[in-house]
Amino acid sequence: MRVLAIDTATTALITGVVDTVTGQTTERVLEDTRAHNELLIPTITEVLAEAGMEYSDLDAVVTGVGPGPFTGLRVGMATASALADALSIPLHGICTHDAIAAAAELHVDPAAAADEATALVATDARRKEIYWATYRVTDSGVQRISGPAVTKPAELEVELTPTAEVIIPDRLAEQLPEKLAALPHRAAHPTAAALVAAADLEAEPVPVVPLYLRRPDAVPPKQKQLSAAIPRVEL
Repeated sequence: MRVLAIDTATTALITGVVDTVTGQTTERVLEDTRAHNELLIPTITEVLAEAGMEYSDLDAVVTGVGPGPFTGLRVGMATASALADALSIPLHGICTHDAIAAAAELHVDPAAAADEATALVATDARRKEIYWATYRVTDSGVQRISGPAVTKPAELEVELTPTAEVIIPDRLAEQLPEKLAALPHRAAHPTAAALVAAADLEAEPVPVVPLYLRRPDAVPPKQKQLSAAIPRVEL
């Protein structure tokens, strides 16, 4: 099966094609870009060309559904939905943090109990907040324990094992509570292979729903107060 993977939930733009039979992956990762809308389709076209494929060769599409800021997230999801619809192929949605956890190659803690988290994944939510989720890593894969949710870094309260890892951008790590900031941390982003691996491609597709977790950053302008001297006219 040839699967197109897309994620625009973070500042990185992720696109790739994964052949689930051969394992061959062709991928583009554009770091720290806010131009998802302008770059996504051209980048997908480049990836397909490098893989020696056409759009018509695709069998499914997998897209990250966040959590992520409204503007960037909807670009990837709308594009994925439009392509899947135009090509009449299945569309699968994946929590972006699940894909980050899978891509980060987290270590297994054999001493961790079934309900104990061995990793924290956090991304920039803007407005001085982070999106976060915790995970337990086992020999069979990554299991989400809590989240995703949104909060200020300094107000994050989660229980992790003493040997837990924190996957977070460096500039945000120092804003975490002291106990979490003291844990080993590093940055990571989702990969095409991780997005596809996290998807159940044999399952019946269900409507993908974006994980915004809060209202859009843009707000409608406040209505100006009319002067009492100006009569209100109902049309």
